[in-house]
Amino acid sequence: MEPEGFRSALLNHFDRHRRPLPWRTDRTPYRVLVSEFMLQQTRVETVVPYYERWLRRFPGWASLAAATLDDVLLEWKGLGYYSRARNLHRTARAVRERHGGELPADPAALRSLPGIGEYTAGAVASIAFGHPVPAVDGNVRRVLARLLDLAAPTPTQLRRTATRLLDPERPGDHNEAMMELGATICTPRSPRCDECPVAAWCAAHAAGTVSLRPTPPRRRPVPQADYATAVVLDAAGRTLLVKRPDGGLLAGMWEFPSAELRDARATPTALHHLATLGVHGHPTTTLPPVRHAFTHLRATYHPIVILSGDTADPPHDSGTALNAHARTTWVHPTDLDDHALPVAQQRIGRLLRRWIAGTRPRASG
Repeated sequence: MEPEGFRSALLNHFDRHRRPLPWRTDRTPYRVLVSEFMLQQTRVETVVPYYERWLRRFPGWASLAAATLDDVLLEWKGLGYYSRARNLHRTARAVRERHGGELPADPAALRSLPGIGEYTAGAVASIAFGHPVPAVDGNVRRVLARLLDLAAPTPTQLRRTATRLLDPERPGDHNEAMMELGATICTPRSPRCDECPVAAWCAAHAAGTVSLRPTPPRRRPVPQADYATAVVLDAAGRTLLVKRPDGGLLAGMWEFPSAELRDARATPTALHHLATLGVHGHPTTTLPPVRHAFTHLRATYHPIVILSGDTADPPHDSGTALNAHARTTWVHPTDLDDHALPVAQQRIGRLLRRWIAGTRPRASG
């Protein structure tokens, strides 16, 4: 493969057809890194409005580093893969405390920051700082596998080829062009080879094996879990939220109290879990189940509306067992959007508001 001709064809096409994305208008290191974190495992059209809102709320390292984690998770709410938000927040504080408020340009230094691996370090170093280093994400892996006509290329093969093809004068544009090629033309299914600017260099195109390259990874069975979810309403009409642990799935986010359902008895499970929080009440109705697919788990939540005669404001009120549980709060259902609730919990909140309004809630998920 002759690199000069390949680079020229790729970049000429990119210059003519690049998408007008907001992170391409002002490539400061902060804006580039925020976009790269958001784009991990998330489609561009989903990211754009989140990115624009994020910059209004956190325009730079200082504002992000000074924010609380709750504020950060609230702004990220709905984008999923929340570890990205936590790592971005931690990176902002590391930039403030260890790097004098400036993101380091060196790829090795970038990789030392939370949530930044080889791909993100390469993307930021090349796009924001002009370093001639490759950035191989899933889209680029597919493009390279087809260029080489390899079913299962190794990371070493991919990085070696990406490095050899990289345009040293425009490394950031080159990496973006490769990503964009994979996202818009060299797609997993139904690639548009007749529109590809580098089809002449593609070994899989010549061999007629494009649809076979690369071999898709073997899918493992995804486990399923059911959760009894207590949707509690106190005497003041507020509902109880519990903050998840600081580590693991959906760390630090708010949710309705939930316990994994080991049998078919959702209501006793929910009441027992509430009792451990010092809350007691009477179940009144069940809401439709809410289903949500995580990367590694398919979860079904079974919401049960429970009326509690108590009005308890933890941790301020005295005399309630709930006071010792500092990671709880009572929230009016109309104010749920002010808390960082994961997508499935937002759906439960919407079902609750419909039930309160006297309408028949519909199944969700």
